[in-house]
Amino acid sequence: MTVFGFHASHEQIHPARLLEAVIHAESAGFDAAMSSDHFSPWSARQGQSGFAWSWLGAALQATDLPFGVVNAPGQRYHPAIIAQAIGTLAAMYPGRFWAALGTGEASNEHITGEVWPRKDIRTARLRECVDVIRALLAGEEVSHDGLVTVDRAKLWTRPEQPPALIGAAVSEATARWCAEWADGLITVNAPTEHLRRMIDAYRDAGGRGPLHLQVHVSWAPAQAEAEAIAYEQWRSNVFAPPVCWDLEMTDHFDTVSEDVPMSKVTDTVNVSADLGRHVGWLEEYVGLGFDQIALHHVGQEQRAFIDTFGEQVLPKLRTTG
Repeated sequence: MTVFGFHASHEQIHPARLLEAVIHAESAGFDAAMSSDHFSPWSARQGQSGFAWSWLGAALQATDLPFGVVNAPGQRYHPAIIAQAIGTLAAMYPGRFWAALGTGEASNEHITGEVWPRKDIRTARLRECVDVIRALLAGEEVSHDGLVTVDRAKLWTRPEQPPALIGAAVSEATARWCAEWADGLITVNAPTEHLRRMIDAYRDAGGRGPLHLQVHVSWAPAQAEAEAIAYEQWRSNVFAPPVCWDLEMTDHFDTVSEDVPMSKVTDTVNVSADLGRHVGWLEEYVGLGFDQIALHHVGQEQRAFIDTFGEQVLPKLRTTG
């Protein structure tokens, strides 16, 4: 049966309030949680960006939920540091933590002052980072000279069982490439046929492990309110790669999204006041074979969404999924 989780959006919500939200989500019936990992928000309107790894320790302690995080090692984060972070959380909370690894976005990575590489270089760099992280989690001493440099690193605190390293992808080509190394695949909501092709590309290339999906939703009791929430908070997030990868500053995103039509937002976010429509959308994703679906209500106020979906959406999905 598909697991339904709560997505913790650090770009939008103060970490103390976000901790309250994930605790509330567990009590409302959500079975898992997932965390973003950003240095800056996508828009000044979102207005937050807490440090995910500090928050994850608190959230794992405060709940019994399994957690995942989406991380981009290689520029802002040295892979040995990420291996240490993953290893510590997995040692403290066995069987409850996984990490998804991707190539990242300039909006987070430019802060180092290093050149933001081409996508092919970022992809090669990520693969080096994956190999370094795996070797460290396996207990090896690692030295590496390449797109990242590691000198005689060794993890002294490790979990008995290394956690899953999930591949993050939004295209068929990347999904196929992730099959070479990943313990599972994660992507975001998109048209059903595109998601099916991504899953097929991953599985046909030998991809193993669970399929994760992050779903952006906007719900409110009135349709106009649901649309206003999505437009105010998420219209900066409608741009396809490479735009979303390469813009650096929140004011860049805010400038290019000034005149985004509502139709572009509803291509990215499942917007409706009708809970039946949300059930229908989610049933389609379940039908594709996703093992875990993390729901991200794109508004900054989470309680009404958590209560309503916990009471009226998740039970219906569990009877059909």
